[in-house]
Amino acid sequence: MVVVATILFFIAGLLLLIGGAELLVRGASKLAARLGMSSLVIGLTVVAFGTSAPELAISMQSGFAGESDLLLGNVIGSNIFNVLLILGLSAIITPLVVSKKLIKLDVPFMIVVSIVLYLFALSGSINRIEGIILFVTLLIYLGYLVYDSQQNNPEEQEQLPEDNSRQAGDHWLWHLFFVVAGLGLLVLGARWLVDSAVTFAEYLGLSSLIIGLTIVAAGTSLPEVATSIMASIKGERDMAVGNIVGSNLFNMMCIVGLTATVLPEDISVADGVLAFDLPVMIAVSIACLPIFFTGNVIARWEGVLFLIYYLVFTTYLILTASQHNLLPLFNAAMIWFILPITVITIIIISVREFKHRTYRDGEFK
Repeated sequence: MVVVATILFFIAGLLLLIGGAELLVRGASKLAARLGMSSLVIGLTVVAFGTSAPELAISMQSGFAGESDLLLGNVIGSNIFNVLLILGLSAIITPLVVSKKLIKLDVPFMIVVSIVLYLFALSGSINRIEGIILFVTLLIYLGYLVYDSQQNNPEEQEQLPEDNSRQAGDHWLWHLFFVVAGLGLLVLGARWLVDSAVTFAEYLGLSSLIIGLTIVAAGTSLPEVATSIMASIKGERDMAVGNIVGSNLFNMMCIVGLTATVLPEDISVADGVLAFDLPVMIAVSIACLPIFFTGNVIARWEGVLFLIYYLVFTTYLILTASQHNLLPLFNAAMIWFILPITVITIIIISVREFKHRTYRDGEFK
C-alpha cells in the first residue's frame, strides 16, 4: 500500500512540475511582452528567483537550526547543478542562443560574486556586514536590470516577441497569475517528487548518505530543471539561460546574504567548503564565459560536456563521502587527465573565438 501511494505521489509530482513549468514559462513570456521587458530580464528576475524558492526555504531553516554546512552546501551544490546539469540538458534539447548582454554583464557579474563570496568565506565565517553587502548589491543589480530594460535599448528590443502589439491588450494580472500559479505547482511538485524518491531509495536499501548527495541535493533545483527545459522546448532560449544565471546570483546574494543578515550568529564555513566546494563553483562559473561567447551559442556538444562534468563531480562526492578504494585513482585521473584537458580545451576555444572575432572586425592582419 505504501509503495502504491509513493508511486502515485511520484507521478503526481512529475505532472505538477511539467504543468507548473508550462504555466510559468507561458505567463512569464507574456508578462515580459506586456511590460515591455525582454525574456532575458524576466528570466534573470521573476523566473530565477521564483524557482530558487526551495533553496531559500531550506537554507533559512538550516541557518536557524545551526546547520551552516547544509546551508552553504545547498547553495553551492545548486549553483553547480544549475550550470552543469540544467544548462547541459537545455543545450542538448536545442542549442541555446546567448544574449550579448548576458556575456558582457550577467555572467561576468556571476563570476565576480562567486569570487567575492569565496573571499568573504576565507575568514572561516560569513558575518552580518558581509551578508548586507551581498543583499544590497543584489537590490542594486535588480534595479539596474529593470531600469535598463525599460530604456528599450535596441539590443533588448530585438528580443521582444514579434506579436507584442497583439499581446499588449491582455491584462498583465492574468499573466502574473500564471507566473504565481506555476511557481506554486513547481514547489509542490518538487516536494512530492523528492519525498517519494527518498522513500523509493530507502525501500531499495540505499544509504542516507547516497540519498542526500543525489536525490535531496538535486531536489531543490527541480523547479529550475523543469522551467529551463520547458523554456528551451518552447523556444524561450533567453529565459532558459537567464533562469540559470539569475538563480545562481539569487542563491549567493539573497540566500547567503539575507540569511547571514537575519541570523543571530555568523555562518560558519567548513574547511572542506573552502578547499573544494567553493573553488569548484568558481571554476564552473568561469568555464561558462568562453563557452557562452563562442558564436553566442551553447552548442549540443558543449551541453554534453557540461553533463559529463556533472557526473564526474557527483562521482567524486560519493567516493569522498564513502571513502571508497577508488578515490585515489579517481583523484589522479582528475589531476593529471581531466583538469588539464579541460583547461587546454577552454584556452583553445577562447583563442579561436578571439581570432575569429578580430578577423571579422577587419583588425586581423
